[in-house]
Amino acid sequence: MKRYLPTLLSFNGGYVDTAGFLALHGLFTAHVTGNFVTVGATFVFGTTGAVAKLLALPVFCVTVMLAGTMSYRLSVARAPVLRIMLGIQLLLLALGAVLAIRLDPLTDGDNWMAVVTGLVLVAAMSIQNGLHRLHLSDAPPSTLMTGTVTQIMLQLADRFRRVQPAAVGGPSPLVRMAASVASFAVGCGVAAGMYRLAGNCSFAVPPVLITVGLFLAGKEQG
Repeated sequence: MKRYLPTLLSFNGGYVDTAGFLALHGLFTAHVTGNFVTVGATFVFGTTGAVAKLLALPVFCVTVMLAGTMSYRLSVARAPVLRIMLGIQLLLLALGAVLAIRLDPLTDGDNWMAVVTGLVLVAAMSIQNGLHRLHLSDAPPSTLMTGTVTQIMLQLADRFRRVQPAAVGGPSPLVRMAASVASFAVGCGVAAGMYRLAGNCSFAVPPVLITVGLFLAGKEQG
């Protein structure tokens, strides 16, 4: 089941990032460093949303630190760390969905309601980033695809040079990376379609995805 969970998380990463960008005035909730670019555009064009974009990285950093500390303490206690961290992410995504739906439309990106909604979603995706690094480190990243695409191209270059990759059990790294990128891209497309059809109600999908992730993690941990 462990090979399916990273693919699901990649889909969720693309979905939440796209839905957040569309609904929250250009806020990247997963790829938080992308907000450096969009906050610059906000200042140049005089659009709203600068507050959430400026706060996204500090919230991300604090949440990842807390997630790392919690993961260590849970590991010492021999608790099911991955499931607990996914459960926390589920709660944050559910809270973000409730806020986005109840406060719709979020027409002013600098309004406190929009800022809180965005930062709750940033915290949720920070948990996903942290649990990936700590508990799924052998899988491709699920929220940022640039490095993965670079690695795919380098491996394809090796194939053209007829360099044989090291033998590994299960799907090859190239296949796993390609699946991660494809899943992320599909998540982006589905989020765009759902947002066009249902507006902020599209935020109801990520909690369902992480619920499935909890099931997969439970199967993996026995």
